[in-house]
Amino acid sequence: MFASSPTKNHANQSIRRHFQPRSFIPLQPNILWKLEKGIVRNLTWHEDGTLVTLGVWGPGDIVGKAFSKIEPYEIECLTKVEVTIVPTNEWYPLTEVLLAHVQQAEELMVIRSYKTVEIMLIKLLGWLAKKFGREVENGHLIDLRLTHQDIAEMLNSTRVTITRILSNLEERGLIDRLPLHRIVLKEEQIWHYEI
Repeated sequence: MFASSPTKNHANQSIRRHFQPRSFIPLQPNILWKLEKGIVRNLTWHEDGTLVTLGVWGPGDIVGKAFSKIEPYEIECLTKVEVTIVPTNEWYPLTEVLLAHVQQAEELMVIRSYKTVEIMLIKLLGWLAKKFGREVENGHLIDLRLTHQDIAEMLNSTRVTITRILSNLEERGLIDRLPLHRIVLKEEQIWHYEI
């Protein structure tokens, strides 16, 4: 689970931990983790095993079990991740962190409320591009390496449906799919797309 042993950063005297993609960050009720590098998602699952993505977080964000009453609850690393512990005596400025969690939950709720999976997927790609993407020559690169199954779980859909829609979006020139599950969202084309 740990990529390497914890290291101490002398600048802030906090212990840094490293995690590999698809590993899980340990959950403890009184510990929050600040993401220094990488992307994680928090998730739960239904009785039938269906995964539900609750949020997607990147550098500067703070995550932890203390923010949720959902059971079961996990924090999965989508990329290589480096985190530091936020000591309990530093929890007092958490208003902004709590607002970020509420705002992201609302944004994902709105994305999931669209009537078709295709529109949900386009909205999700736009949201991911805005939050985690970087501008490239022909659009915004979403360099998260999300699998089709990851995306399906975010939208409560199936992998087969997501694969079909992504292929269709690529054929219509709205996205470019690159190796390693990376996507370029062609925003110019998306704005002209009739929803």
